[in-house]
Amino acid sequence: MPAVTIIDSGICNLASIARALERAGGEVSVATKAADIAQASRLVLPGVGSFPAGMKSLQARGLCEAITRFSAKGKPVLGVCLGMQLMLDEGDEFELTQGLGLVPGRVRAMDAQGQSVPHMGFNSIKATRPDPLLEGVNGRYLYFVHSYVCVPRVAADVLATTEYGETFCSVMRRENVWGVQAHPEKSQRAGQRLLRNFLGQA
Repeated sequence: MPAVTIIDSGICNLASIARALERAGGEVSVATKAADIAQASRLVLPGVGSFPAGMKSLQARGLCEAITRFSAKGKPVLGVCLGMQLMLDEGDEFELTQGLGLVPGRVRAMDAQGQSVPHMGFNSIKATRPDPLLEGVNGRYLYFVHSYVCVPRVAADVLATTEYGETFCSVMRRENVWGVQAHPEKSQRAGQRLLRNFLGQA
C-alpha cells in the first residue's frame, strides 16, 4: 500500500479525506508537526475556509517551512480545495495574505457572471494537457464548494479548467506539486480515481 501523509491544518475534515485515501488504497498517516512532514513519502494538504485563516493555522503549527522543504525534495504533494489555493504566492480574500509560494500565482474572488456564489455542486473538468493525475478523470464531474479561484502565473501550470460564469483553473500542476479545487473525497468514483492516481506518483 502506498504511504500518504495528510497535513492536519486544523481547517479541514481530516476524517473524510483520510477515509477516501484509504479507500483509494493508501496507507494513511497524519502530520501534526514539522517532523512528521519530513518523514513522509507523499503529502496531501486539505483545507476549507478562508485563505488568511488557512495560512494562520499552518503558521501557528510551524508547518509552512516544512511543507516548502518537502516540496523541494521533488516528492508528490497534492493540495485540495483551500489547500490548493494556499500553494500559490498570495490570496486577496478579506486581506492580502502571503501563501506558501509553491506555485507562482494568486487567488482572487470568482467572477461567476451573475450565477450564485459559492460555486457549489458537481461540475466537469477539462484537461489542458495529459497528466497521470487525470487519467480516467478528464471530462468527469467533481464536487466543488468555493468562492475564490486560483490564477497561476504560468499558463502551463494549469492542468484542467472548469466553467462557471468564467473559465477557471480547477486542477494545476508544477513539477511535483498538484492542486485540485474540487473535493475528491466527495466526488464519488471520479474522486476516488483521482486520489488513486495521486497515490501512484513517486
